[in-house]
Amino acid sequence: MKITRIETFLAPPRWMFVRVDTDEGVVGWGEPVVEGRAEPVRAAVEVLAEYLIGQDPMRIEDHWQVMTKGGFYRGGPVLSSAVAGLDQALWDIKGKHYGVPVYQLLGGPVRERVRAYAWIGGDEPEEIRDALTAQIEAGFTAVKMNGCGRMTPLATRAEIRAAVRRAEIAREVLGDDRDFGLDFHGRVSPANARRLLPLLAEAAPMFVEEPVLSEHMDTVPDLVNASPIPLALGERLYSRREFIAPLRAGVAILQPDISHAGGISELRRIAALAETHGAQLAPHCPLGPVALAASLQIAFTTPNFLIQEQSIGIHYNRGAELLDYVTDPEPFRFTAGQLSRTDRPGLGIEVDEEAVRAADRRGHAWRNPVWRHPDGSLAEW
Repeated sequence: MKITRIETFLAPPRWMFVRVDTDEGVVGWGEPVVEGRAEPVRAAVEVLAEYLIGQDPMRIEDHWQVMTKGGFYRGGPVLSSAVAGLDQALWDIKGKHYGVPVYQLLGGPVRERVRAYAWIGGDEPEEIRDALTAQIEAGFTAVKMNGCGRMTPLATRAEIRAAVRRAEIAREVLGDDRDFGLDFHGRVSPANARRLLPLLAEAAPMFVEEPVLSEHMDTVPDLVNASPIPLALGERLYSRREFIAPLRAGVAILQPDISHAGGISELRRIAALAETHGAQLAPHCPLGPVALAASLQIAFTTPNFLIQEQSIGIHYNRGAELLDYVTDPEPFRFTAGQLSRTDRPGLGIEVDEEAVRAADRRGHAWRNPVWRHPDGSLAEW
């Protein structure tokens, strides 16, 4: 079998898909994207395609090594995301060729169902109660929300109190039998994180995500020691080597993104690395159907998997939804907030090629907002 063609498709609201064709008619799909930087990733895929076309798609590990290490300059989100989507597509081809789900090629399943959480936003505290109630009624047992809005580097008492109140509202509505995660989203400075984490303990979040920006990794050991709440991070880390420092610092939950951190091949290695440190895996995935399907393949075969992010109904999805690009929504049907294992081959979904090509004709140029502090200086979004 040989790879004959590689195509990319920009798909609203902010995603990109890649299709890999072979001379035997087996097609693989992947989702290579950096949200807000899809165009550079598309260019990177085109460069990598120069190597892949004509190659045997079954040699996934060798291709991963060449794509990540064959160039003198390595790493970074753009290249790693391009590799990630292509890697997903190669695993999809291999599973379809053998007629088995990818998780069977990774050692087989260790669970029948995957717990997932729903997003409720949380930028506006007054909207939290209704959003939480809606997700409870939809059957979810866990949600994630932003832990704060824009926050000054040394927050006022009112800013701190507003963040704590968000968590208190979540616990009041959810009760003690459901979970919520708080996403600081890199908006919180190290000084503010040290103040906030102990104050949030009474509400008992499942985790606090990105307590500080990844560039402040040197502050994480102190935050772990100061926090009674499990800390989670990893969406802005792109290789297993970058996860060594947070694991040594005592981070409890790793959140690599399967469309950013080198794809299925690298995520399974990150999961194993986490397991050796007693940490859990909760893959980041506010993306489209191919990324979620690929994440589930990891979830079904990873012993230390905790919970899965998914984007159905997320506030970013304006103009298109995850289910718009699949022919059958059954693999993404939630029961009591869980997704069931299927025996469908490859990544386990059928991409609606007609819908994807139509979406690409519309295209998108999604960019994240740029926030500013009251004095006009840049604020973390």
